[in-house]
Amino acid sequence: MKKFKRVLLLFLIILGITVFYNYPKLNILAGYSAKNTASSVFLAGRSLEFTDANDNNFSPISITSNKIDIKEKSATGSVYGLLKRKAVYREGLGAVLVTNDFDITKPQPAPKRSKPNHTVPFPYGNANHKDTIFPNIAYKKLNETIDTIFNDRNQTRSIVVVYKDKIIAEKYDTGFTKESKQLGWSMTKSITGTLFGILNCKGEINLEENNLFPEWENDDRKNITIHNLLQMNSGLEWEEDYNTISDVTKMLFLEKNMTKTQVNKSLIGKPDESWNYSSGTSNLLSGILRTKFDTHQEYLDFWYSALIDKIGMNSMVIETDMSNHFVGSSYAWATARDWAKLGLLYLHNGEWNGEHLFDKDWVSYATTPTPTSNGRYGAQIWLNKGGKHPDVPKNMFSFNGYKGQNVFILPSQDLVVVRTGLTKNADVNTLLKGIVNSIKH
Repeated sequence: MKKFKRVLLLFLIILGITVFYNYPKLNILAGYSAKNTASSVFLAGRSLEFTDANDNNFSPISITSNKIDIKEKSATGSVYGLLKRKAVYREGLGAVLVTNDFDITKPQPAPKRSKPNHTVPFPYGNANHKDTIFPNIAYKKLNETIDTIFNDRNQTRSIVVVYKDKIIAEKYDTGFTKESKQLGWSMTKSITGTLFGILNCKGEINLEENNLFPEWENDDRKNITIHNLLQMNSGLEWEEDYNTISDVTKMLFLEKNMTKTQVNKSLIGKPDESWNYSSGTSNLLSGILRTKFDTHQEYLDFWYSALIDKIGMNSMVIETDMSNHFVGSSYAWATARDWAKLGLLYLHNGEWNGEHLFDKDWVSYATTPTPTSNGRYGAQIWLNKGGKHPDVPKNMFSFNGYKGQNVFILPSQDLVVVRTGLTKNADVNTLLKGIVNSIKH
């Protein structure tokens, strides 16, 4: 019996040490699982079984288990039962990870939304698009190209190809339709950046504004401008690694107010000389947007009235954090067709159905390479000027997200291509090359 007790004590000590040293990782894993489950089930309308089998089945998230509460509209994720995290869905605000002291019954202001237009065809409304046959398109080649990216290796969920404002090809994986909301991850950054473009073109914001936060007043961070932040070129410390405990995973799965996460980071480079991709920066920008409005309700409404509902992306929901700020780095959900509308807005240099939301100068600014980015990045937008996709025109630019969410804009070809999926390793260069080559210009 004494020997058994010693073995049991030793086991408990080892277990305690293991939990202690792995607690931060387990906390983040359980948080990811709970948040993703709540969004998938209550926002996107998928089942728990589908979510576990398709969205939470990759390492190390696969070690978690999830339960949902239909009445409360919540999801609880746990790791071996050692640690639990809860995420709660709120209408109009999406799902949010909450702490034990968060009052889920307290009403929160939600954005006011416009009614969808179901009578006008895509892209200016949400009615079925009118089929248009273009004589210069090799449709067989186009469809064969698209078919090649739907397989287990590429894990593609949707493809929408828009040419001259018409959908010329569209395909969805099993379990998905044109009505399915899909998480854009970092494509959300391009939404955030576009809002600055709208304010800039109205003369309501100065991109060279500095001294942005009280915490920066007494050191060199006061020299960082909104322009630097838009280009991810502030010089602020940040680690963007989703495979470990890093600044981005701690922000997304531990912080109550994500707009403040990077405020307290040190300056480790020089503004305009230190490009470093940072989700913390995009949420700083979301916080800066809040300061441009007198009330929180105005801030919430602006994202929709000035852009999202304005161009008919009525399926889109951008989720907020516990402080009710938009997670401008990562959490926009929308159908593939609605993601295509954002691409079309840029293709048309900010004009939407006769109204200018921003002008061509903003598109030029947003697609100008950030210094030291090797032609890869503009203002919250990815570029091909460095030739990352060698068989695609270098003036192509894109909104990109974790695990391979993409909206590609090809101005010379009058094309917008949306691809969503579960892996960033899909061969989009071959996909885009095949699409471009199927159209004679």
